Amino acid sequence: MTEFEVDPRLVADSVAVMDLPLCAVRLVDDSRWPWLLLIPRRVGVRELFDLGPADRALLIEETAAVTRAITGVGPCDKTNVATLGNMVAQMHWHVIARQVGDPAWPGPIWGIGKTVPYPRAERVLTVETVRVLIATEIATSVTE
Repeated sequence: MTEFEVDPRLVADSVAVMDLPLCAVRLVDDSRWPWLLLIPRRVGVRELFDLGPADRALLIEETAAVTRAITGVGPCDKTNVATLGNMVAQMHWHVIARQVGDPAWPGPIWGIGKTVPYPRAERVLTVETVRVLIATEIATSVTE
């Protein structure tokens, strides 16, 4: 049996944050906006319907927690959650914190300008901040 692996193209553009019960969470290395990826850790999953009902429900809960968490990373007027898969077929959800006046506002972020990688220290701090925020959201959702 093949083991789960994150597509190398996603690995190249992001850094690991943490693993949730279903998804690997990664920070996209573009400092223009807080941007996370949720990648279900299941072999061969390309579409939402490839997940069983229990995993689909878990994906929604993890997405909600991560979306709430990302609003704490910086100024956030709106969150965007999307799954496209046109470039990388492996199922992955984009969770992005948007701010009025950001480089792509009010349009989508795809293909806008040049990527601005995080400086190393800022990337480390952002990953740690996201870990704490997600862990807090997960703990809160379990107790509600």
